[in-house]
Amino acid sequence: MFKRALQQEILDRCFKQKAIILLGARQVGKTTLLQNILQEQKEKTLYLNCDEPQTVSILTNRNLKELQLLVGVSKLVVIDEAQKVDNIGITLKLIVDNMPDVQVIATGSSAFELRNRLNEPLTGRKYEYQMFPISTAEIYQTDGYLEVSKQLESRLIYGSYPDVLNQGSSPRELLQMLADSYLYKDILAADNLRKPDMLDKLLRALSFQVGSEVSYNEIAQTIGSDSKTVERYIELLEKCFVIFRLNGLSRNLRNELKKAKKIYFYDNGIRNAVIQQFAPADMRNDMGALWENFFISERLKFNHYRHHYCNIYFWRTKSQQEIDYIEEADGVFNVFEMKWSPKKSDTNIPKSFLAAYPVASTAIVTPENYMDYLLPD
Repeated sequence: MFKRALQQEILDRCFKQKAIILLGARQVGKTTLLQNILQEQKEKTLYLNCDEPQTVSILTNRNLKELQLLVGVSKLVVIDEAQKVDNIGITLKLIVDNMPDVQVIATGSSAFELRNRLNEPLTGRKYEYQMFPISTAEIYQTDGYLEVSKQLESRLIYGSYPDVLNQGSSPRELLQMLADSYLYKDILAADNLRKPDMLDKLLRALSFQVGSEVSYNEIAQTIGSDSKTVERYIELLEKCFVIFRLNGLSRNLRNELKKAKKIYFYDNGIRNAVIQQFAPADMRNDMGALWENFFISERLKFNHYRHHYCNIYFWRTKSQQEIDYIEEADGVFNVFEMKWSPKKSDTNIPKSFLAAYPVASTAIVTPENYMDYLLPD
C-alpha cells in the first residue's frame, strides 16, 4: 500500500470552508486515498457513490433544507464520481456556504463534465487536485531507492496503476480489464458518444505514434473518420485522463515547426493494453518510445505534486533538429533528451536552440540517472 503524495495536503486543507475536488482517471486510487483520509479525520462521514442512479437522484436539484437533512450530523461528506449529478456545483455551493462545520470532498474521473459543472458556482470556494497513477516519488517514499530501481522495467511495460503494483502476479489481466471496463465509460457518456470501435481505432493509432508528431488528418484517414471527429475524441480522452498533449515550441527561429503536437499516455500500461503488447524490454522495438512516454508522464506527476507550474513542449525544426521535452517557467527553459540505451546517451542539445532561448539546464535522461529528476531533493 502506497502513501499518496496528496494525502497530507488534503488533510491539511480540510475544514477551511472550501470544497475539495479530486480529479483523476478511474482506478487511479482516489477512493483508497479518501478512505485513508477519513480514517485519519475520524469524523462522522456521509459517503455518496454517484455511480448508483439512486444516489444521483438524491443529490440532483436539492434545496438547502433537503441537503441539511441529508447531511444530518455528518462532518465529512464525500461525493464520488460527482460529474454524474446535474447542477452539482450549486449543490456543493449550498453546502460550503451554509454548513461551515462540514467538509465536502467531491471526486471525478471526467474533468470535461465536472469542471463544467463546478467552475462558476464554486469560484473561490474550492481546492482542486489531480491524482495520477503511482509516481516514482511515491514508490520511493514507501519502499525506498532499491525497490524503485527494481521496478523500472516492469513499470515501463505494465505501468503504475495501484492494482498493478499492489497485485503484481497478474498485471496483464488487470490492465486488460481496466482498459476494457473503464477506459471508455466516461468518454462514451460525454455528449452521448456511441462509437467504441472508433475510439478503439483512435487509441491504437495514438499508441503506435507515441514520441512522434501527430497529424489529425493522417489519423482520420487511417481510422476512416474526419479530422474534426478525431480532434473531438482526443479532447475527450485528455479530459478523462487517458492521454495528454505536448505542443511544439515555436517562437524564435523561422524554421521551427508551427502547430506541431505529440500525444502521450498518462500510463505506459494502458498504452500497451490498447495494442495488447506486453513483451519484455529485450524483445521490443519500441523501448525508446516507452522510455520517453514514461519519463514525461513521471515529470508531469513530479511537477504537479510539488506545485511547480510550467509550460511543457517539444521542439523540432524543418531540418529535423529536435528536443524531446522542454519545461518553461518564468521565461526560463529546462531541456531534456531521453535515451533508453546508455550507449546512445552522447546526444548534444542543438546549438541553435541554446542560442535562441534562455536555457537554465540541459539533461540527457537515461535509466541510470532518471531518478535525479523524479525524486524530491
